[in-house]
Amino acid sequence: MVQRPQVVIVGAGFGGLEATKALRRAPVDITVIDRQNHHCFQPLLYQVATAALSPAEVAWPIRHILRRQKNATVLMTEVTGVDTGARRILTTSGAAPYDYLLLATGATHSYFGHDDWAPFAPGLKRIEDGLHIRREVLIAFEQAELAKDAAERRQLLTFVIIGGGPTGVEMAGAIAEIARHTLVKDFRRIDPSTARIILVEAGPRILPAMPEDLSDYAKQTLMRMGVEVMTSTRVTKCDANGVDLEHGRIDSHTLIWAAGVVASPAAVWLDATRDRAGRVQVENDLSVSGHPEIFVVGDTAALQDDKGRPIPGIAPAAKQMGRYAGKLIAARIAGSSSKPFRYRHMGDLATIGRRAAIVSLHGFKLKGFIAWLFWGAAHIYFLIGLKNRFIVAFTWFWDFITFSRGARLITEFSADKNPAPQDKG
Repeated sequence: MVQRPQVVIVGAGFGGLEATKALRRAPVDITVIDRQNHHCFQPLLYQVATAALSPAEVAWPIRHILRRQKNATVLMTEVTGVDTGARRILTTSGAAPYDYLLLATGATHSYFGHDDWAPFAPGLKRIEDGLHIRREVLIAFEQAELAKDAAERRQLLTFVIIGGGPTGVEMAGAIAEIARHTLVKDFRRIDPSTARIILVEAGPRILPAMPEDLSDYAKQTLMRMGVEVMTSTRVTKCDANGVDLEHGRIDSHTLIWAAGVVASPAAVWLDATRDRAGRVQVENDLSVSGHPEIFVVGDTAALQDDKGRPIPGIAPAAKQMGRYAGKLIAARIAGSSSKPFRYRHMGDLATIGRRAAIVSLHGFKLKGFIAWLFWGAAHIYFLIGLKNRFIVAFTWFWDFITFSRGARLITEFSADKNPAPQDKG
C-alpha cells in the first residue's frame, strides 16, 4: 500500500489548528505535536490572571478539538530540533518523519537582554502564567491585611504593569476594577481601593498600534479608573522589591511584564534567516528559503504585508497564515498551485475596563460602552464550543451586574518562575 504524505504540525495554537483543519479532507496523515495538551485562547488569558474566568473557560484539550478529524494524530511531547536533511522532526520522545512540516511554535516573553528580571516580573503567555499572576495579585491583598508596617502595606498594594500594549492596558484596567469594586467590601484592616496601579510604557503613548485619538481615550479612561499611566519611561531594573525607572524607583510586591516577546527557537532549529525578534524570515508563500516543504506561521514568522508593514503577532494573523499554509499543502499534493499569502487586517480591539473599550476597523472607530459590547461579542464568537460561549457570556453578565469575580481562589502554585513557554502561534 502506498503511504500517504506525512504532514507534521508543531504547535496547536491558532495557526497550527487552522492548518490542521484546512487539511481535514486532504489525502494526508497529520501529526500535531504540542508540549501541552490544550489550546489556550490567549486574548482572554488576562481574565484568568485577574480572576474573572477560570482556566477551563479559555482552554480546551487539543484531542477533543480534533476528535472528529480522523487523519490527525495528536502527540504531547516537546520538539528539540529539526533534521532538514533527513526530513525528521526531533522530539524528547524520538523522531518523526515528514513530507511537509509546519511550525507554529509562537513566542515567549522578551526581557530585552535582562532575563534575570523574569522571576520578579512574570509575563502572560500560558495558563500557568495566568494562575501564577492571579495568585500573586490576590496574595498581595491578603498580606496587606496582615501587615503591621505602613510602608510594607503600601508596597503590597502597589501593582506595576510594564508595557502599554493591549495586554498591559487590559491588565491595568482589570486590576483597578478588582481593587476599586470587587474587593472593596471584603477586607477590614485595609481599603483595597487605595491600591496604586501603575502602567509603565517606554514609548510616547500606550496602544501605539491604535489611532492616536483612541490611544488618548484609553489613557484618560485608565486615569479616571485610578491607574497611573507613565509614558516615555524606561525600566532599568526589576527585583523582588520593585522596579527601577529612569527617573526613580517604585517599591512594589507585584510586577507584571507585558513589554515584549521573542520568537520560539524555530529559526535555530532550521538554521534560517531571522529578524531581531528571532522570527524566521519566510517567503511570500510562508515557506522557508531553500525548503519549500517547510512552512512557518504565526508569531514565529516574519513577513510584511502589501504595504510593507510587518504582519502583527495577533491571533487573526496566525489563523490566516495557518489556513493558507494548510490549503497550500493540500493544493501541492493535488498537483495545483496557489497565490502568495496576503494578510487581511481585521482591525484592532482592546478593552480598558468595565463599560470601556476601543475598536478600530478599517477607519471605523468605536469607543466606550458600545465598543465594549462589540469587543465582548467578537471574543465570544471566536471561543471554541457553544458551551464555552454561553458560560463566558453569562459570567461576564453576572460580573457586570454584581461587580464580582468568581475565580478568586488562591491555590498552591510552585511552577518555575522563569519558564520558556511557547505561544503556539
